[in-house]
Amino acid sequence: MNLDKTHPFRPLSLDLITLIAGGMLLVALSWEILTGDNSHFSQAYLWLQFGVCIVFLTDFFIRMCHNGHKTRFLLRNILFLIISIPCLNLIDWLGIEPPRAWGMLIGLMPMARAFLALYIIVAWLAVNRFNRLLTAYAFSVVVFTYLSALVFYDYEIHVNSHLDSFGDALWWAWMNVTTVGASIFPVTAVGKIVCVLLPVVGMIFFPIFTVYISQYYKREEKQQR
Repeated sequence: MNLDKTHPFRPLSLDLITLIAGGMLLVALSWEILTGDNSHFSQAYLWLQFGVCIVFLTDFFIRMCHNGHKTRFLLRNILFLIISIPCLNLIDWLGIEPPRAWGMLIGLMPMARAFLALYIIVAWLAVNRFNRLLTAYAFSVVVFTYLSALVFYDYEIHVNSHLDSFGDALWWAWMNVTTVGASIFPVTAVGKIVCVLLPVVGMIFFPIFTVYISQYYKREEKQQR
């Protein structure tokens, strides 16, 4: 997805296709984690991720071809090109078998493309800057919390005696993002990292909600006066 705001070629159809592909990847990743064998990725999931990454790569190169400054476009958006590469498929085709935990983190990388596509669609649909930012922030918190629950569940389910189901992981994630805390404590390194990141995200985003809501009502009150 192109981040270059001066780029004239930005059809909503491409953003919508990217968003749908990202949604399919999120559903497939959730299914793989919740029903998989927690040791290897299924071929069905690998092929679906390959198709989604092809959609992302096609979107990237279409935008680059329609950009008047291709080199500058490539340099500015090189990160989105890298996370669109189907790394899991390349690893599988090379016969390399990394730990599933690392493979799962690699599989999360293309999700950033879907997040950006949703932000662009929200920006297109929102009637004003307040609604656009508020919706984007709310979506970011919800999706980050859900993905954190997936990661926590995948890493902790077989080693944490206090974690019995994905519902526990989801409850744990929401309690931590709201900075309330939960009685389930992580035992893996990745689980501990996620446990630190969730309250940080909560402390960053929830005050933003408060600020924008207060500004909104102040503006409404000013207009009525």
